[in-house]
Amino acid sequence: MPTALTSQDLFDRFTELGIATRTVEHPPLFTVEDSQALRGEIAGGHTKNLFLKDKKGNLFLVVVEEEARVDLKSLHVPLGAASRLSFGSAELLEEVLGVKPGAVTAFGPVNDTQGRVTVVLDAGLMAYEVINCHPLVNTATTTIARDDLIRFLRATGHEPIILAVPRRAEETKDEAGGEAGGEATPG
Repeated sequence: MPTALTSQDLFDRFTELGIATRTVEHPPLFTVEDSQALRGEIAGGHTKNLFLKDKKGNLFLVVVEEEARVDLKSLHVPLGAASRLSFGSAELLEEVLGVKPGAVTAFGPVNDTQGRVTVVLDAGLMAYEVINCHPLVNTATTTIARDDLIRFLRATGHEPIILAVPRRAEETKDEAGGEAGGEATPG
């Protein structure tokens, strides 16, 4: 298994692609609530990231706006997944995206050199001109233009699916704080 890229490797990749970003360092953030309290005033859409799998082992990285309440019971339908979705384990997350729980990010597919994960960007998140994600660690937030995020994902070999991710009326523990291994994390 190849070694996961570091934040500096990620920034170097942005430079190679001619993508401008801005990064703010901060204390570690593990939940959306942590993120909202500690990140300061960073404009744009802030992400919540769900690392999910179906019963056949198909993997999905679903990136939504931090306040979104995802309906995991119906998400498999528009994705064409083989079954309802569950959270991937911390070990699988690290193996495929090269990040630990708490640092799940839309930039993670840079480490998925085998193309195992399908990237899903929520249409609501894509309404923002700039999007904020962790740069492979949860001690910083990187701001990237929406179109540059798509260009970056394509450069990693991941054609993102832009989808109106189904919402639920009430939040569950899984979406609220990543109780299932911490995979639902802010970015």
